[in-house]
Amino acid sequence: VQLQASGGGLVQAGGSLRLSCAASGRTFSRSNMGWFRQAPGKEREFVAAIDWSGGFTYYLDSVKGRFSISRDNVKNTVYLQMNSLSPEDTGVYYCAAGSGWRLTGSDDYDYWGQGTLVTVSS
Repeated sequence: VQLQASGGGLVQAGGSLRLSCAASGRTFSRSNMGWFRQAPGKEREFVAAIDWSGGFTYYLDSVKGRFSISRDNVKNTVYLQMNSLSPEDTGVYYCAAGSGWRLTGSDDYDYWGQGTLVTVSS
């Protein structure tokens, strides 16, 4: 599976962005998908995940109610809708695909995209 993330950019606090992650390969519809982020000087952290069926979603507590993950198994794409952004959401956002049962850990994922930068100004 190859992953290509896009949609990052510069936005003011309170604004919105939608990230996309396009996947190639036949296994997308059977893969759990996740979004992680890495802020400057910090470790990468889990943000959101969706299971292969789209029936289960998981979120970092600080983004619950603001972010929404979804997937389109026809377009082989996963999305992260981000609303009410704050400067604390700044970082490089990575999408990942995998089959790990937890969905919230980096080691649950086997394939990673190149990342897209999100910068939220105050």
